[in-house]
Amino acid sequence: MKTEWKIFLTIATFLLGATILYGAWTYGDGGRVEWIGTVALLLSFLLCAMCGGFFWFVSRRIDLRPEDRPDGEIADGAGEIGFFSPGSYWPFGLALAAAIAGLGLVFWQFWLIGLGLVTVVFAACGLLFEYYSGTRRTAEH
Repeated sequence: MKTEWKIFLTIATFLLGATILYGAWTYGDGGRVEWIGTVALLLSFLLCAMCGGFFWFVSRRIDLRPEDRPDGEIADGAGEIGFFSPGSYWPFGLALAAAIAGLGLVFWQFWLIGLGLVTVVFAACGLLFEYYSGTRRTAEH
């Protein structure tokens, strides 16, 4: 995680500098800043800083991984990485639910926004608990 937080915080630092520079360069004759680009750069900085901060926080609590050690070898990273679902329909349902909520936002239809948000919560719960209930329930759980 050491590499990840360094990358994200380096990009965040660049974006902060770009935000300040962009705001200064777009300060026009009317005494106004071009806000769309400035806010977009600022939000990009905040997102990268948040990711970098998370990785920094996690990296302090776990042991060094092989890719974080200068003496690490490729063979040190061999073995089981984790569990990956071989096939699931829940991501499609989640994307469809988000599209319904987005469509409700586009047309400003509150009933469609509500329906979309309820289905987003339902699909997220289905994705989260897929291997804890139903036919795919595993013996370990």
